Amino acid sequence: MRKYISPGSWFSLQYPDSWREFEDTEDSFLFYNPDKWDGNFRISAYEGQNLGYAKESVDYELKNVRGSRRVEIGGRTCAYSTESFQENGAWYTSHIWVTGRGAVCVECSFVVPKGESPKPAEKIIASLEIRNRGDRPWKEVIPVRVMEISLINEAYDWAVSTIKKQLTKDFTDTKGDVANIQKVMDSGRFGKGQRQAWESFGIAFGTILVNEMDGMDWVTVIDGKKEIPALRFGGTDVMVYPTLLVWNKVKDGGRCDLAAEYEHIQSEVEAALEECDGSTSPAK
Repeated sequence: MRKYISPGSWFSLQYPDSWREFEDTEDSFLFYNPDKWDGNFRISAYEGQNLGYAKESVDYELKNVRGSRRVEIGGRTCAYSTESFQENGAWYTSHIWVTGRGAVCVECSFVVPKGESPKPAEKIIASLEIRNRGDRPWKEVIPVRVMEISLINEAYDWAVSTIKKQLTKDFTDTKGDVANIQKVMDSGRFGKGQRQAWESFGIAFGTILVNEMDGMDWVTVIDGKKEIPALRFGGTDVMVYPTLLVWNKVKDGGRCDLAAEYEHIQSEVEAALEECDGSTSPAK
């Protein structure tokens, strides 16, 4: 199972390892298996004005939605109902659960071919944790979310476009491009206060790390109100924060030596591999 924590840390859940998160509407989060589709799971959360909002929402569904009934999933009370519909000649069923805790109401739906079981969604709902204001903040590392992927892609595209324009060279996402990023960073064209630019150069550097070091992947770091993209090597403690790597030095009036950072990170990866299985060849 993979863990997901919503933007703003309103809720967390666990979904099958073969599933992925996909872009949906602004307030809805979508998950399904892209290789063998077995249903679309969507979840949305809403915050009310009082700690009775979740219960009020469940009671409203039970009273006003035809066929709705009370069910218990993972010790949580839900209002459950179904809707069947036809699309492109095929019949589907949308299973809907409304639940929550305190001031936060959560609505989940699972669309499957008509007659298929809703149990995969019930397993996800059973893992659901709902956080209200005043609850202890979460501090965790989770698989990278769609939100952070969008930020990474935007920053990467800007950095690559800028590098190509200034150096008239292609960007290949390989170790050789570390020097090209450094040239643009040292060109004097970017001021100390241009945080977004420096963070974007860090993202481009992070992309090189992912391509050159097998096992280095993007993740999302949740630390209270801070939610940022980062890199983690496998299941180890080796963590890299590309958006902060360059910016933290520049804002203090320093210079970030990307070649030195690359060598330092590679040595940490090698040490982690030696500790895990004795291998000393982590990078290409």
